[in-house]
Amino acid sequence: MKRSKWQTTLLLAIVLAVAPGTLVFAARARARRGPAIGYAYPAGGRQGTTFEVAIAGRFLDGVTDVVTSGQGIRATVIEHVKPLNGKQINLLRDRLKELQKKVKPLKKGKGKKTTDDQANTDNEPVTEKDLETMEKEMAEIREKLANPKNRNRSNPQLSEDVTLRIVLAPDAEPGERELRLKTAQGLSNPVAFYVGQLPEYAEKETKNKTEDTEVLSELPIVINGQIMPGDVDRFRLKLSKGARLVMAASARELTPYLADAVPGWFQATLALYDANGEELAYADDYRFHPDPVLFYEIPQDGQYVLEIKDAIYRGREDFVYRITVGEMPFVTSIFPLGGKVGAQTTVRMKGWNLPTDKLTMDANDKEPGILPLSLRKDELVSNRVPFAVDTLPECMETESNNNHADAQKITLPVIVNGRIDKPGDWDVFGFKGNAGDKIVAEVYARRLNSPLDSLLKLTNANGKKLIANDDHEDKGAGLTTHHADSLLSTTLPTNGFYYIHIGDAQTKGGAAYGYRLRIGPPRPDFELRVVPSSINARGGATVPLTVYALRKDGFTGDIAVTLKDAPKGFTLNGRRVPAGKDQMRLTLKVPPGPIKKAMSLSLEGRAEIQGRQVVRQAIPADDMMQAFIYRHLVCAKDLKVAVIGRAKPKVQAKKRNKKTVTSTPVKKRKPNTNKSAPAKKGSQNTAKPAPKKQTRPE
Repeated sequence: MKRSKWQTTLLLAIVLAVAPGTLVFAARARARRGPAIGYAYPAGGRQGTTFEVAIAGRFLDGVTDVVTSGQGIRATVIEHVKPLNGKQINLLRDRLKELQKKVKPLKKGKGKKTTDDQANTDNEPVTEKDLETMEKEMAEIREKLANPKNRNRSNPQLSEDVTLRIVLAPDAEPGERELRLKTAQGLSNPVAFYVGQLPEYAEKETKNKTEDTEVLSELPIVINGQIMPGDVDRFRLKLSKGARLVMAASARELTPYLADAVPGWFQATLALYDANGEELAYADDYRFHPDPVLFYEIPQDGQYVLEIKDAIYRGREDFVYRITVGEMPFVTSIFPLGGKVGAQTTVRMKGWNLPTDKLTMDANDKEPGILPLSLRKDELVSNRVPFAVDTLPECMETESNNNHADAQKITLPVIVNGRIDKPGDWDVFGFKGNAGDKIVAEVYARRLNSPLDSLLKLTNANGKKLIANDDHEDKGAGLTTHHADSLLSTTLPTNGFYYIHIGDAQTKGGAAYGYRLRIGPPRPDFELRVVPSSINARGGATVPLTVYALRKDGFTGDIAVTLKDAPKGFTLNGRRVPAGKDQMRLTLKVPPGPIKKAMSLSLEGRAEIQGRQVVRQAIPADDMMQAFIYRHLVCAKDLKVAVIGRAKPKVQAKKRNKKTVTSTPVKKRKPNTNKSAPAKKGSQNTAKPAPKKQTRPE
C-alpha cells in the first residue's frame, strides 16, 4: 500500500479540522442521559491473569457492577473519578490557601504558635502531629488539582474514569467478549474486550524513544497501547533469521466507529524497521480491512523496530490498539467460500505459518448462515475467516468460461463457487429462462473476506446488456463501509438463453478473489435488528425500542415480533412491523423493580412467506454514527435490560368543581400580610393573627 493513498485523506482532515471532542456525538446527544463508555484499556488480557482496566465515558455516577458476555470473567469496580467543576476547584484552592497561611508561620516556629496567632484564636497550640495532618491535606489537595483525571477534558464523551479489576479464569474461552458498566441509571453500551492465550505487554511512557524501549524477545506476544495526538509508538523486537513474522493490529476492530473523527475510526499504520532505521515493510490496512497486517520473513538475526501510529497523526485516549506479534498461523484466503447444509466440504487454505493447506468442513448439523473457520497450530489459534452454508444446490466454476461462446451451462436455482483467477478475468454462466421469470443474482464475496469488488451483468443470447450492478448495500453488515457485493433482480422479457457475467470492478484478480454466486428465483426473507442493545427502565415502567426489518428479495409482508421465553413480568407492546415498513418503534413494559441483576431478553420475528411460517431471531444492535454523518447498525452479542428503582407514582389531576362560574370581573386586592382576614358572617375564622414584629433593644 502506497503512502500517497493518505494524501487525499490528509487534505480532507485539514479542511474538516475539528479538535477531537469539540463536537458531541450527535447520536448520543439526542439520546437520554444514560451511562456511556468510550473505550476500555487494555482491551483484553491473557487467560489465568489478573489486571486492571481503565474505562472512560460519561454519566457513570453510581457505577457498581460490570456485566460481561460469556463465562470465565470476574470484574469489580475499584474507583470512579469525575472531573472537578469550577466550584469544587475554587473550594480546593481556597482551602489550600487557608492551610498554607496556617502552616507557614507554624513551620517557622517549629509547631508553636506565635503571640499574634494565640491572640487571634482560642485554640490550643498546634502539635507536630497537627502540622503533619495539615501538610498531608495540602498534599492531597495539590494531587487532586494536578491529577489529569480531575480536569475537564476537551471531549466530554471521555470525561469520567472508572478503574476495574479483571480476573480471567485459566479456562476462559478465548475470543471477543462484551463489557458493560452498570450504574444507578442502568447499563452502558457494550465495548469489545478480548480473552487471549498469549503473554500481554503494555506500552511504557518511553515508547517514542526507540533506544529507551525494552527489547521484546519472547514471542508471540500481544502489545497494548494508546495513541495520543502526534504520537508514534515503537517497540524493539529480537528476531531470528528465517522467522515468518505476522504482525496484526486491532484498532478499528476495538472501536468500530468514532462519530467525531474522519474517516470515522483510528486508522492505524504498521511499519517494521531494521537496526539501521531502514523501513522493511509498511501497511495502513489489510486489503479492505482498515486494521493493518504485516507479513515479513526475517533476513538475519538481530533487533528490529515495530512502529504504530495514526495515518494522519491524530490521537486521543480512545485510540486504543492491540498488536499480535509472532510466528502466528494466519489464514489469508480459502476456497471454496462455502458449502451445502448437510454435506462435507474440502476447503483449500492459503496463509502464513499454517499447519496444513486444507481441512474438511462438516455442515451436517448446521443451519444456513455464516460459520467461523480457523486452524490450530500447536497451542496457537489462527484468525477466524467466514464460511457460508446454504440449502441450495451448488456447483464449482470451470474454466475457461470467459465469454458467451465458452459460458458454463447451469441449471437454476444454484450457488456457483468460483474465483476471478487473474486481473481482467470474467466468468460467464448461461441458463435457460422463460418470459416472465423473475431472476435474482447475488454475490457473496466481500462479506466472506474475499477482496473481490464484484461487478454483475445480465445479457441475452445476442449479447445485449439487460441489467447490471456494481455495489449493493447490505444494511445487516454494520461494520462494512464499502458494500462491494453485487445484486441484480429482474424479470426475463422472453424465452431463451441468458448469461450472467461476473468480474472485478477494479479489474483485479488472483487466488484470493473467490466468490459465491446465487442465481435463481427470488427467495423472499427478512432479518431483524433490535436497538439499543442496552435497555434501562424504572420498575413497572414502559420504555421504547426500535426494531429494524432488513427485507430481502422483495418481501414486503407483516412481521410479528414477540418476546421469546420472556422472564416473568416483561411484556412487549406493538409487536408488529407493518407490511412495507422497514422499522417500527415498539415498547417494552418491565416488572416492578428494582431487579439487582441485568436481564437477558430475546426477540423473534414471524412472517408468512410463500405459504410457510418463517421465524427469525432479532439480533441486538446499536445505532452508531461514523464521521459526523453516516449511521450503521452494529450487532451486539446480547440484549440486556436493567430494571432500576421503581416507577414514579402518577400524580392524579384534581377534579374541577362543577359549580357555575360567572364571568363578572373581580377587582384584585393586595393581600394583607399583617392582619388576619375578617371572618365571614356565620362562619368561623381559623386564620392566625400575624406575629408582631420583633425589635432588638438598643
